[in-house]
Amino acid sequence: MNPDANAAPRAANNDPHEAPAGRDGRGEPGLDRKLGLRALVVGFGTLVSRVSGLLREMIMAALYTRMETDAFFVAFRIPNGLRQLLAEGAISAAVVPVLSGTLATEGEEAAQKFFAQVRGLSLLVLAAVCVAGVLGAEPLTELFAPGHHGSPGRFELTVSMTRWLFPYIFFMGSAALGAAALQAHHEFALISLAPVLLNVAMVGFALAGPSLAGPLGIERVHVLALGALVGGALQLLVQWPALRRLGYLAMPSLNFESPRVREVLRRIAPMALGLGIYQIDLVLSTRFLAASETGAQSYFLWASRLCDVPQGIFGLALSTAALPTLSALFAKGEFVELQRTTSLALRMTLFVAIPSSVYTATFALPVVQVFFERGAFDAHASVQTARSFVWQGAAIVFVACVRPLVASFHAMGRTALPVAVSALDLLVFIGLAAGLTPHYGHVGVSVAVAGSAAVQAVLLFAALLRTEASPDVRLVGLSALKILAASVAAAVASWFAFRSSAPWVQVLGSTVLFAILFPVGALALRSPELLSLSSSLARRLRPCASRGP
Repeated sequence: MNPDANAAPRAANNDPHEAPAGRDGRGEPGLDRKLGLRALVVGFGTLVSRVSGLLREMIMAALYTRMETDAFFVAFRIPNGLRQLLAEGAISAAVVPVLSGTLATEGEEAAQKFFAQVRGLSLLVLAAVCVAGVLGAEPLTELFAPGHHGSPGRFELTVSMTRWLFPYIFFMGSAALGAAALQAHHEFALISLAPVLLNVAMVGFALAGPSLAGPLGIERVHVLALGALVGGALQLLVQWPALRRLGYLAMPSLNFESPRVREVLRRIAPMALGLGIYQIDLVLSTRFLAASETGAQSYFLWASRLCDVPQGIFGLALSTAALPTLSALFAKGEFVELQRTTSLALRMTLFVAIPSSVYTATFALPVVQVFFERGAFDAHASVQTARSFVWQGAAIVFVACVRPLVASFHAMGRTALPVAVSALDLLVFIGLAAGLTPHYGHVGVSVAVAGSAAVQAVLLFAALLRTEASPDVRLVGLSALKILAASVAAAVASWFAFRSSAPWVQVLGSTVLFAILFPVGALALRSPELLSLSSSLARRLRPCASRGP
């Protein structure tokens, strides 16, 4: 850490109601508005992606047995977990900040050359990992899910699914790198909407599974794996026109002597430890679930999928939108604007995450019933999924805040500290899961996830206060209190209004009422986030209105 980080100059005016719309003397003009609009673009695309992902899970839950879905989820978690770290994690920690900094200080030609060199390195690593995963599918399954031996055929099915699904990491890792170039150029719509292609492909193959399995001579759950592979390939292909237009489809090259490539490797180096930590976390959580009742993997994952919708709206959206801006501000030494942007990202995340957590904890069971209870998904599955959903939903606020916090560290090139915090987070998870899972099954794993996420968010926030990107504690804290008060009031009123209704009436009515009461409460409390968002949208829509039909 920089010992003088706290001495970095702060903006003279921290009142969001009085902040000028243009430059503050050093920053980008209208940065609050630009960041909010970029986040809205990413948030909309991510919302569409998460909703389509939820539809995918609803179809799987209704058409496939719990043994089939358990095998699929375990097999998919292995390459997907590696993708999140090797591809998206490395890109967030290293490639986007270095690429954004190169663009800001050296121009487009240098950035394109650097990208071609990183593409060559990425393809080499992804191909090696993919081959190793396919060849080692059986020991990997033994490591992750030895409990699947308890049901006849479940372990063997999981092994075969792992072999089918492991090439997914190659497609998605390559697509994640392409997304880095688009992100550095502030082209967020394609990034956020591309995952919809994965969900569309999997929905199509899931519906076709029973009819395709026979002619192809494979298990019907293997058709789901085909859908994942096709979806991964489509996400890669859809980027090519935009990358060609930007000049980022040059032939990949390898140059380990390049100072920028060395900088990427330097930033990624701490993530080697992070890879170990993340994999231990992934292995243990999967093993805990595999040792529980049949369906535990599925109940836990379906609860996670429901949480993905609000988490992706602004937590992921703001970290994606803010990272290039934060990286450029840090590279140019504009620390006042860096601090303002960090505070803004956190406050905007809280504005969506807090009401999401409160609503989820209040209406978990009817939400699960409305979305999933049909076909092979019965009332018992609804209760079990809702039990996990309550705890994972309560942690939405912490999980969502971790993303912009980590993005701030990555923008400054400080990738080691988030890894160290992850190690502490892992210890908390292990302690809670080991103590609770034998008594509460998959619910114990969900409680452990919630507790460890809270610890991670608090530690990252505390550490960020000692850096050049230090957020304004008073402003963030006051915003959180106002948002929490408006959320609780809206949830209580919605609960009493619809507590005795049928599930679909309860969900529909409470959602509409909550969506009305929460912004009203936030407006009454003069929540700066609501005022900022409404002002941004008004500015955006005013030119359209003035043009007329």
